[in-house]
Amino acid sequence: MIKLLLAALLAVSPCFVFGQTAQKKASEKPLIGISCQRPGNNSQSRLTYTQSVIKAGGVPVLIPITEDSLVLRNIIQRLDGIVMIGGEDIHPSYYGEEPIPEMGSVDPVRDVYDIALIKMAHDHNIPMLGICRGEQLINVAFGGTLYQDIPAQHPDTTVNHSQSEPSSTPTHLVNIVPGSQIANIFGETQMMTNTHHHQAVKKVAPGFKITAWATDSIPEAIENVEGYPIWATQFHPETRTVAGDDTSLRIFQFLVGKADTFRRAKEIHKKYLTVDTHTDTPLDFHGDYNVGRREWTQVCIPKMEEGYLDGQYLACWIAQGPRDEKHSAEAVQLIDSLIDCIYKQVEMNQDVCAIARTADDLARIKAEGKKAFYIGIENGYGLGKDLNNIKRFQERGVSYITLCHTKHNDLCDSSSDFTPGAGGLTPMGKKAVKMMDKLGILIDLSHAHEDTFWDVAKVSKHPLFASHSSARALLDHDRNLTDEQLRAIAKSNGVAQACFVDLFINKNPKEATLEDFMNHLDHMIKVAGIDHVGIGSDSDGGAGVKGCQGDNDLINITVRLLERGYSEEDIAKIWGGNFLRVMREVQGK
Repeated sequence: MIKLLLAALLAVSPCFVFGQTAQKKASEKPLIGISCQRPGNNSQSRLTYTQSVIKAGGVPVLIPITEDSLVLRNIIQRLDGIVMIGGEDIHPSYYGEEPIPEMGSVDPVRDVYDIALIKMAHDHNIPMLGICRGEQLINVAFGGTLYQDIPAQHPDTTVNHSQSEPSSTPTHLVNIVPGSQIANIFGETQMMTNTHHHQAVKKVAPGFKITAWATDSIPEAIENVEGYPIWATQFHPETRTVAGDDTSLRIFQFLVGKADTFRRAKEIHKKYLTVDTHTDTPLDFHGDYNVGRREWTQVCIPKMEEGYLDGQYLACWIAQGPRDEKHSAEAVQLIDSLIDCIYKQVEMNQDVCAIARTADDLARIKAEGKKAFYIGIENGYGLGKDLNNIKRFQERGVSYITLCHTKHNDLCDSSSDFTPGAGGLTPMGKKAVKMMDKLGILIDLSHAHEDTFWDVAKVSKHPLFASHSSARALLDHDRNLTDEQLRAIAKSNGVAQACFVDLFINKNPKEATLEDFMNHLDHMIKVAGIDHVGIGSDSDGGAGVKGCQGDNDLINITVRLLERGYSEEDIAKIWGGNFLRVMREVQGK
């Protein structure tokens, strides 16, 4: 009998297992990891979970239970989506409570495994669906609490949350919040669902909202509201899906669709060169800091790996100080010390990163399996009074210099300084621009006053470049570029790099989201053209919005670009192609 079944499976399409064409088709389907239970020390999952994923068009794979974080991380990096399944209770110590007598059985090993899995998946921005215990785990992992036992801790007992009927039988009504993602997925604001639990979400985790309720006010679904791809239900859609319910199937189709977009985003990052043209992370290179560890900063090598970023500009930033000889000399020393810190970090991690100076360096370093760090100077004040420092800093690896910061300096006027200035470039600034042109150093116009911008456009022979600025047409902030400036950048064959500092993209900074940034990026592309826009985050210098808080979240930008209809070729230009073209032209390479 077994031989007959095997023969029948292979007869369907022998090349499905062995043929190159069919393998390619299978590889184009998203890989959905399914968490496991461990009865009798076995890693296993019910067939309804895997069957639902297959029915929705995904390829399911079980994630074995292990406490080895390196193994889990290795598995996670291969996945495109995750389903966190049901099972035992979660120990209340994870949300600061002592167990009550009514609490059910717990599995400490599985708790560790599941919570580690959720946090790693979130770090990688992998689309995630939680079901029953999975919903409760997600809520706990992000800081929420649970009812340890609904009958003992919840006053309304009108709904029996531990039905005796089969899971395929719906037994109670769920009200879904109109306009929520869950409502959009199911296409309903009321559903009959099954119920097999005695624990439930009590206090929802920060960054999440409850989007469905039972009639006794027990939460039945939660979703992330900060732009991260996480959704969860207390009921079991997988059993209803296998029983033939098309409405329940929709949540698996939704997950598989999101996972497929995520898969495509990863493939684009693997295929093309990606670079973020502005961060201020060197300011944190002190003490026992190690860029090779997953540090608290928005930029570090593990986060670059999680976000599939190849290259990162590290800006040596200096605040504007007094412009006398003494303080100007101290400014030069500070820039030197910051460059020293960058080289120290790279030396400490030379097996996984390297200094890049040219566009070709990025391709070479990526081919070596490493991350590339470019060096910039933010604020020409760091040049001191001697323009010969331009060449000296270039020899140390500096490939762009931001002419000013938030105050006027000896080179030019700043966009953020509203006191009388030089009216654009100073005589020293004009000399600096000509010298940078001759040496092949990019002149960064972010922070520059409009008068400075137009002076550089007249004096420089090279394409115009702004490393981290967004669109003034969408938010009237002095740090943003006008449409006229964007058109001038395009006319010069230059590039404007959009940034996601909350102050620059939303008039209510605390409400700034990744969607706000995408709107700025869209506008800049419409005005300047697809060949003249890129990304410069300003991470560790003020960047960070809901949905994009660091290098690991940069993959979310690519996901949004795909969702907005941008082609693979367009995305390649935005993520590096445009900037690297300008770098080659400026450097003459």
